[in-house]
Amino acid sequence: MNFDTLITMIKASLYVIVMYHLIMTAVMADTFTLTPIMTGFNKPWGMSFITDTTLLLTEKSGSFQYIDLEKKTRQTLPHNLNILVTDQGGLLDILVSANYVYVSYSENRNMGRSSTSIARAPLDRDRLTFSPLFQAQPPIKSGYHFGSRLAIQEKYLFATIGERGKGMIAQDGTQHPGSIIRIHLDGSIPTDNPKFIDKRDWQPEIFQIGVRNPQGIAFSSFDSHIYISNHGARGGDWFGRVEKGGNYGWKILGWGGIHYSGAEIGPKWQPGYSKPITYWTPSLAVGAIAIYDGHAFKDWRGAALVTSLKDQSLRKIRFDENTMISETILFKGNIGRIRDIEIHPHSGDLFLLGGDGRLWMMQPPKH
Repeated sequence: MNFDTLITMIKASLYVIVMYHLIMTAVMADTFTLTPIMTGFNKPWGMSFITDTTLLLTEKSGSFQYIDLEKKTRQTLPHNLNILVTDQGGLLDILVSANYVYVSYSENRNMGRSSTSIARAPLDRDRLTFSPLFQAQPPIKSGYHFGSRLAIQEKYLFATIGERGKGMIAQDGTQHPGSIIRIHLDGSIPTDNPKFIDKRDWQPEIFQIGVRNPQGIAFSSFDSHIYISNHGARGGDWFGRVEKGGNYGWKILGWGGIHYSGAEIGPKWQPGYSKPITYWTPSLAVGAIAIYDGHAFKDWRGAALVTSLKDQSLRKIRFDENTMISETILFKGNIGRIRDIEIHPHSGDLFLLGGDGRLWMMQPPKH
């Protein structure tokens, strides 16, 4: 075989490989449809289903919207929360469970200071009257990194508390910023939280420390664990599992990212710290997540669906325990920045909040 023949064969093989990947990409792109359901929301941040046809949606500016999906109508519900809307702060996540509405928000703590706070209200169609469950201490004068996602695991409420741009505060268990907290659904504190076991100096609500700005959290019905996503700085975003008494290392560790100034932060990971399942560099600005347990996309069951803001993508992560198996970009750029994702309680279709103020539905193709 001469050299020219070998080159021709290599080119032919490469062509086949490239065409195969293009065809497979096209097949992947044809496995779902994206349909805008409603438009005109003002910086929507979180949503939660009440019934198969109704949901509650938060707008960062401080508004609760009661949505009827069949009638395509919305109703603004008054409330009694004291919200400081600033930069990344405002009315943030929402979770409806057992006729209660749980919310996280940046609470106005006077003199320009605020905290990631959590409150609960009985579900009511006319007005939401909240009682406080948790206030991150101390209140801080910063408009950044509230975290603020919520998840329920049986009798526990988990919440992500951002480090407010204060870096090493995330290593200080005597303060809440930069942690994952766990409380009971009524706000009381579990007696088996780390403080009462082996972390005597931690705040009693803290379950894990060392996070930066975790804007995704989800409970997995497949293994009964809680999973989170977390923003790095310039790179170093990650997806991982919540571990009791664990420490994800911010800002000792940089998770592969660097400071916005370009300076080094620290190693990606080192022994003694919790290790994420996967990292992203450059940064995706990872947002809300869900562990898929519906039936519309049967092959996705047990996978993590990870949204992003900067990257404008939805990704499917296959993992086993703390081991990464595969990552698939389901789509990118179709609906802009993706703020939240919810699984329809009956059909298993996916609902997504786009940065363009639209509510989208994602379904398998109709045959």
